[in-house]
Amino acid sequence: MRVIAGEFRSRRLKTPQGLEVRPTPDRLRESLFSILMPRLEGCVFADLYAGCGAVGIEALSRGAANCIFVEKSRKAVEVLRENLASLGIAGRAQVMQGNASTYAGSLRADIYFLDPPYERTEEYEKTLSLIGEQGPGIVIAQHSSHLALEEEYRRLRRYRVVKQGDNSLSFYEVLLVD
Repeated sequence: MRVIAGEFRSRRLKTPQGLEVRPTPDRLRESLFSILMPRLEGCVFADLYAGCGAVGIEALSRGAANCIFVEKSRKAVEVLRENLASLGIAGRAQVMQGNASTYAGSLRADIYFLDPPYERTEEYEKTLSLIGEQGPGIVIAQHSSHLALEEEYRRLRRYRVVKQGDNSLSFYEVLLVD
């Protein structure tokens, strides 16, 4: 696994051994960040279900000011912290160990990315609904192309879907209420 572009381009990232973490494929990350590029500079990015941190680290590499990482696995959190330290960006990151849906309602970010284990479909509704109560921003959910996510979760409304093979990205925005 490597950082695709930006300040840390081509730097290698450690990944935990085993099947506990499913890293976002390079091609899908490239598509994601091509879409997000105009919004990244100086933003706060939240990488929920972070694994080794590849998506959040990519956001930091491309101009995000800070990243909040949330990961349940202790082994993955250790690897994530090693990756941040090796790049010298631990000071731009906040790492929380626990279930993302526990923290989702209290996080404040400009962009939220979530990628729960595909078999844990209940995590999508729980986490998206909690984020949907937050202020303005965008939310991207990576999911199996075979899973149809809802068009809306509370104040979140989907505005785009990008499919690449077995993976899809659903883009949501938080609607302002008058």
